[in-house]
Amino acid sequence: MTPDDVLKGLYDETMIGNAPAVLELTNQGLEIGMTPETILFDALIPSLEEVGARFERGDYFVPEMLIAGRAMSGALDVLRPLLVAQGVESIGTFLMGTVKGDVHDIGKNLVNIMLEGAGFQVIDIGVQVPPEKFIAAIEEHNPDIVGMSAFLTTTMPMFKANINAIEKAGLRDKVIIMVGGAPVTQEYADVCGADAYAADAATAVRRAKELLAAKRAS
Repeated sequence: MTPDDVLKGLYDETMIGNAPAVLELTNQGLEIGMTPETILFDALIPSLEEVGARFERGDYFVPEMLIAGRAMSGALDVLRPLLVAQGVESIGTFLMGTVKGDVHDIGKNLVNIMLEGAGFQVIDIGVQVPPEKFIAAIEEHNPDIVGMSAFLTTTMPMFKANINAIEKAGLRDKVIIMVGGAPVTQEYADVCGADAYAADAATAVRRAKELLAAKRAS
């Protein structure tokens, strides 16, 4: 099998969410001397970007995104330690958590996979995250972006509570804050003081890249 065969196979199998094939092709690629970066940046990321584009066009739905993300996640488990060992830099650090009072994490986990696939280092601090935990994690990890997820209408006010606490701690200017979740809207994100809202995982990745680029340019 040639490197081109591996790359095409990885692209196609990730697109349809064939996790066993993606894992096998990743290992085959490494065995024939392909670098982890080539596998990630020339096949896996482009495939997941296409999945995101198809979702935005309405050709793919959440289940297709989930299985593609999971297929890629298996490959990332193999590639991650190799990339770290080689000192490959991430494009940015993204801290993610579901707000206090909320235990939903399917959407958050999908966004995490998509972000990681796009080259971000993702630090997931879990569910039921109170303001003080967000603050401690920001101080510890110094992220570029903080993502907050809420699935319940009753937990959405925690966005404002978290942002107020981050501001009070003197950390607001250091991070971009993104919010999302099923009941969340752009209007609500504006009211609670977030920098951005994303309705789905594909949009979250695109907006994160745009915001980070804009921040670094300024």
